[in-house]
Amino acid sequence: MFGHRSDGKKVKGMTIIEKAEPFFMPQRIDAVNYVNVKVPCAPLDDFIAREKKNGKHYTYMHIMFAVLVRVLYTRQKMNRFIMRGSMYQRNYLSISMDIKKRLEDDAEDITCKFYFTGRESLEEITKMVDEEIAKNLQENTVHNTTKIAGRFCKLPDFLFRWALGFCRWLDKHGMLPKSLIKASPFHTSCFLTNLKSIKLPYIYHHLYNFGTTSLFVAMGKEKVEPYVENNKELKVGKFITFGMTLDERVADGFYMGGTLKLCKDLLANPDVLKESLPDDGSIPKQLLKKNKATKVKNKKEKNHKKRKPLENKKKHDKKIKKR
Repeated sequence: MFGHRSDGKKVKGMTIIEKAEPFFMPQRIDAVNYVNVKVPCAPLDDFIAREKKNGKHYTYMHIMFAVLVRVLYTRQKMNRFIMRGSMYQRNYLSISMDIKKRLEDDAEDITCKFYFTGRESLEEITKMVDEEIAKNLQENTVHNTTKIAGRFCKLPDFLFRWALGFCRWLDKHGMLPKSLIKASPFHTSCFLTNLKSIKLPYIYHHLYNFGTTSLFVAMGKEKVEPYVENNKELKVGKFITFGMTLDERVADGFYMGGTLKLCKDLLANPDVLKESLPDDGSIPKQLLKKNKATKVKNKKEKNHKKRKPLENKKKHDKKIKKR
């Protein structure tokens, strides 16, 4: 209440645009941007085959989980959310994903929510994801989210509508209980859907106005298509595309562009994901992409410092005298 929330800390020192945008675009659906990230499958396939020989079994989904965890940890603005016109930095890192107990039309849907520190290695993330999914796929298991949703669904329609409206009001004012936030798949850093597992192409999924999710990623089925290598030779290769839906209010276009580039770099070099990040919270230099504009500016400043106009003039005058 009064700007305080159990799941995030209010961001201070924002620019005028950052402060104003949530008021011009009060709902999350108002501020949606769509982008797709297409990457070649060859580096991923090579990595999976190499690791399989070492007794480690990874899939595209495991790698994507690791990429999202690494990106959300190193690009902290992507782990922000807007609530009632204020921007918050989420105090945890989580990814939600919807799974089916069986690939049948009438099979039960379960939404799992995975919590990470952000420093885990690919192997650690794979183990966490596989164990959580296996636990929830058991026939006798009832997921905590399903339990809470079941209680609401037992209410008559008019009471259900009132209860959900009351939860929205509590959420907007920072009074939603921690237990509900923990169980809610909509209060998460990112929502991931694996459409590849049911042989469907990627889509641009909507963002929910309920909850705090600012990023939705849909992983589609890989596809063989032609491409031009080094702007010269036409070849055929296998590519996988991820459809991303982002809330543009949490970061500007330049920051999001750097985030997308980091996603591509990690997917092109999955070996980087094998190492866990330091426990002290520091980020390796290779994951910190410096601003090119800053580099150019610094270079100009250095060159400017090296110049000595008076000495150059004297040299010029001597040359003229000799001539």
